[in-house]
Amino acid sequence: MFIGEYQHNLDDKGRVAIPAKFRNVLSKGAIVTKGLDNCLFLYTKKEWEKLAKKLAGLPVSQANSRAFARLMLSGAMDVKVDKQGRIVLPDYLRRYGKLKKKVVIAGLYNRLELWDEENWNKYKENTEKESGNIAEELGEMGI
Repeated sequence: MFIGEYQHNLDDKGRVAIPAKFRNVLSKGAIVTKGLDNCLFLYTKKEWEKLAKKLAGLPVSQANSRAFARLMLSGAMDVKVDKQGRIVLPDYLRRYGKLKKKVVIAGLYNRLELWDEENWNKYKENTEKESGNIAEELGEMGI
């Protein structure tokens, strides 16, 4: 289970350190892909396989299904955690996520999200301002 918020630096070679507490589970293989809201999603191989099967099963006759599957599947890349606990993020994913020097890694139960620190802070501030409204809408859905 991934939870918490961590700050790490992106080096000149596109490497970012994974929080130490998550390295062991990701050492068995991981997939990084384009996420939503201009962040990257990082999954264990096991979680990625579950998601990829669902995406592959979406109806190809629906434009939104095709678009979302393309975003997630074609944007995906296998990554390995090196001896220093880092992964290399491909250039196209760094550009997509608008990642600069400082990266926030946010744990969201079954995945990690990688955000440019400035974008994360803006997103978090806006979300926190709307937390009452968000909670009310989720309450209507039974959460």
